[in-house]
Parts: sequence; C-alpha cells; structure tokens
Amino acid sequence: MIASVSLLSLQQGDHTMRNSILMALPLAFLVSTGAALAGPAMDMAKTRIEAIAKGDVATITKDYGKDPSLAWIGGPLDGTYASEKAIAEVWTKFSTAQGEQAAAVGDVWEAANPKGATVAANVVFAGKNKVPVLYIMTYRDGKLVDEIWQVNPPAK
Repeated sequence: MIASVSLLSLQQGDHTMRNSILMALPLAFLVSTGAALAGPAMDMAKTRIEAIAKGDVATITKDYGKDPSLAWIGGPLDGTYASEKAIAEVWTKFSTAQGEQAAAVGDVWEAANPKGATVAANVVFAGKNKVPVLYIMTYRDGKLVDEIWQVNPPAK
C-alpha cells in the first residue's frame, strides 16, 4: 500500500522513477514474503535430507508419525515399507551402502493447508554411488506420515 501511495505522489513527468518502482514491486514482494512461504514442513524436510546425507538414522527416523510408510521406487532397495522398524532398516542399509555422502538439492517445493503439508525435492545423494531422487514427504500434525523415494536417473 505504501508503494501505491508513493506512485500516486510522483510527478507526471517522472516516468523513469515510476517505472523503476513498478518493476521493483514484484521483487520486493518476493523478498518480503520469501520467509513466510517456507513452512515448518520445509524446515523438517531440509533437516531430514541433511540427516540422510550424514547417515544419521536416529535423526532420519525421529519425525515419523503413527503407521508411517515409505515407497522406495527403483534401485536395490525397491519396495514398500510400512513400519518404523522396517523403514529404519532401509535407511541403515542405504547409509551403509553409500558411506560418506553429500546431498545436492535442486528444486524444492511445498504445498500446505491446515490438514498437512507435502514437500517435494529433487536431490542427488553422492557417496559410493550417485543416487538422484525425487523425494516426496507428507507431514500431518508435524509428523512424517508418508514418503516416496523415487530413484530418478537422468535420461540417456
């Protein structure tokens, strides 16, 4: 609203300043709302990706809600896992197989409403092997309830 008042008060002949302000408004909006766009699920997903890269299975599994599920699609761990114990075993296998690794995070986006939030991220985990994944995490009441680990090799 302040910007619109300032625009109205500019002199008719000062088009350069008015155009500069008009062009800067979208950027100012994005900068001022950027922090508000990332929610708690995005923060939890970031922490989770970092824990996976470190092989920290205790941190990876601490946020699961009741009856979590993991759909691992592709690669040697392909399957559906539906208990905290089974999921912890999968993460342990992955961490052991990969050894020390780094995570290169590409696009990340979040969709949220009062019932829950879903975070999707394109990530490449690079350890003994490079494992590119589309990783989708669904949170309800601050707990991870469902995740999809889609191995996503580049097209040849």
